[in-house]
Amino acid sequence: MINFIGGNQIQLLRSGTEYFPALEAAIESAAHEIYVQSYIFQEDVIGIRIGNALMRAAHRGVIVNVLLDGFGCKDLAKEYVKTLEKAGVRVIFYRPKISPWSFKKNRLRRLHHKVIVIDNKIGFVGGINIIDDFNVPNQKPNNVPPRVDYAVKIEGGLLPIILARVHNLWRRMAWPHTFTVLASPSQPNTAPAKPILSANIEAAFVLRDNVLHRHDIEDAYLEAIRAAKSEIIIANAYFVPGRKFRRALLDAAKRGVTVKLLLQGRMEYFLMFATHAFYSEFLRNGIEIYEYRKSFMHSKVAVIDSYWSTVGSSNIDPFSLLLAREANVLIKDSTFSTTLRADIIASMQTGAFYIPAQAWVNGNLMKRTASWLAFGVVRLFLGIIGQSSEQ
Repeated sequence: MINFIGGNQIQLLRSGTEYFPALEAAIESAAHEIYVQSYIFQEDVIGIRIGNALMRAAHRGVIVNVLLDGFGCKDLAKEYVKTLEKAGVRVIFYRPKISPWSFKKNRLRRLHHKVIVIDNKIGFVGGINIIDDFNVPNQKPNNVPPRVDYAVKIEGGLLPIILARVHNLWRRMAWPHTFTVLASPSQPNTAPAKPILSANIEAAFVLRDNVLHRHDIEDAYLEAIRAAKSEIIIANAYFVPGRKFRRALLDAAKRGVTVKLLLQGRMEYFLMFATHAFYSEFLRNGIEIYEYRKSFMHSKVAVIDSYWSTVGSSNIDPFSLLLAREANVLIKDSTFSTTLRADIIASMQTGAFYIPAQAWVNGNLMKRTASWLAFGVVRLFLGIIGQSSEQ
């Protein structure tokens, strides 16, 4: 059962252009404690900028806790980590062992979410890593527009729940280390944030982990899709849905719901071709598909009936839905959802290529062949790690 909580002020942040100034300002205003949990922290112009803000906070006495994924941050220089630590920033790596010769599930279970909490007053949740928007694969900055992504800034009644989840993971990861672990957020350094009743948005914080919340994010999507009455819009960078998810979208389309998918059009690696494996079935049943090709799209958002929406870190693929730690915010608010919907539609209109059903069926033989090869590799991989039964 998803627990929606009212009394929230939630601001949509579009890509790093809006996200990083808001994050930096919040860090600069911190008085007591900062939790940063991120898949990627890159030592580029943005990483250095945010890192400097964190070091300034530590210098003025703020407790700064940074949890980074061992694989996502495998290229982060040890010297830079030492610089952060010397300034008083506590840095821990989640599952630092990343041997390419191991297919054990534990090695593949990554910290993929992006969650930041500051003084139990301000929280950030979304899909944006601490990396420059122009730092994209195999592209020079002047040759491609910035990466498309989303996050939300949250104040109000949901913050204590987010803080409790973030603190619990930090406490679990920090116990082998020498520094002191803070007390439970039930007795925080700051007073619990008061609900902002003037912006009474209902929202829920949904995690995906490998213990108590294995299917929470996928179930939240499925519940909303099955209840959809008029429109489903999903913008997701890595889209390889399982059988239940595909069936829910097809059933929605068959009962007259407009279904639009905005997917990544620039292939970063071969397995992304698995996304194309479902194009024919989706298009045949009236689902609209748009491929974003103007730049790289990293979005993990959706809007249903211009009222329910989600922003977070979870892709709709086996790695996010079956393996990684993910975090999404669910929002029930027409104003917020309409704003997010308008932004996704604008991306479809200005940076995406519409896939006509007949053209896809008549052509694209190489893509369709590659898609089934890639999908076969994905299923084989899931079988090797013992997860194929969940697809």
